[in-house]
Amino acid sequence: MPPLIVFGAFDRHNFGDLLFAHIAAALAPGRELRFAGLAARDLRPWGGHCVERVQDLAREFAGRDVEVLHAGGELLACSAWEAAVMLQDADRAQEAMARRDGTAWAWKELGSQAHAPYCIGRELFPEARMVYRAVGGVELPYRDAVMRVEVLEKLQQADAASVRDHCTAAWLAAQGLHVPVVPDPAVLTAELFGERIAAAPAGAAGARLGRPYVAVQLSDEFDDASALADIAAALNGLVETRGWGIALFLAGTAPWHDDPACQRRLKALLATPHACLLDSTNVWDICALLAGAALYVGSSLHGRIVAMAYGVPRINLVVRRVTAVEAKQTAYAATWDVPGMPGAVTPAELADAIPHALDIDRATLSALAGKLGRKFRHALA
Repeated sequence: MPPLIVFGAFDRHNFGDLLFAHIAAALAPGRELRFAGLAARDLRPWGGHCVERVQDLAREFAGRDVEVLHAGGELLACSAWEAAVMLQDADRAQEAMARRDGTAWAWKELGSQAHAPYCIGRELFPEARMVYRAVGGVELPYRDAVMRVEVLEKLQQADAASVRDHCTAAWLAAQGLHVPVVPDPAVLTAELFGERIAAAPAGAAGARLGRPYVAVQLSDEFDDASALADIAAALNGLVETRGWGIALFLAGTAPWHDDPACQRRLKALLATPHACLLDSTNVWDICALLAGAALYVGSSLHGRIVAMAYGVPRINLVVRRVTAVEAKQTAYAATWDVPGMPGAVTPAELADAIPHALDIDRATLSALAGKLGRKFRHALA
């Protein structure tokens, strides 16, 4: 088998992206593996991989037989500017967001003039087998025309492609490109890594609460007094009726992801001594916390998908409903989750959504987890 270059956004700290690289490696035993991103980074301290710059690997493998796998994630709709900002530290990200020459700056930062840089085309690997696996792009229809054309051309050049939700698939089909819809690779998390996750320290951290707990995560866009008050009120109602604990965690520390200050402000509003903030952002600790939860509430799509893999009830949060653009969380839930399980709700809707999530029996949720794993493996085969 030729070497496999696993490509994705795991060159920064984001829970789902870090998982993709592990899943791709587990599904390719015995192959020579290299992990590529838009920047060279070592994410091993957080349970990730040592990631190489994709342009460097393109030069190394020029003229050689190689396979390039886009390992998953919302890659199709990520612009050059967004990609470049998310690769900065906090101070430089703020500077970048204030710039007027966003695209030009991003191209200089990334060393590429691609409008959709997390989609690799034949310009870098003209002879490679090119694969896109269960990628997403719900916002692609609303990107500028140049970016949309670029993404379509790269997908048309691929040897194999699939997407993870019906929303993305429907738009591609309207452009004349028909691709299968496949569950996100993270549906295999429990199956592939169950023993490793069971041994992770966060499993014990959740157990120390001494009661069932809700795993809660928020991106920094929820750092608003009204939103936090609504979320806290819903969680306090759950604490009052069921006596559960609350375990807060961060699913991503890259720009535009999670802010520990936001979690601390939420914790201060919770009317229970049985609340804690997981101090680890290691991918396996996050998995363990989700695996042991009685309910997941958060903005992270992969918080939801890992909860699904463990048969845990789940509710995603969005700051507000936007009629034109369907959130990726909503699109994924509508494509794959059981009827009646809430998709993405606003903070004001959370209190009403919680009973619906908890009314669905765990046997049904466990059965869905197995079904989605089989669907993914069938597509892989």
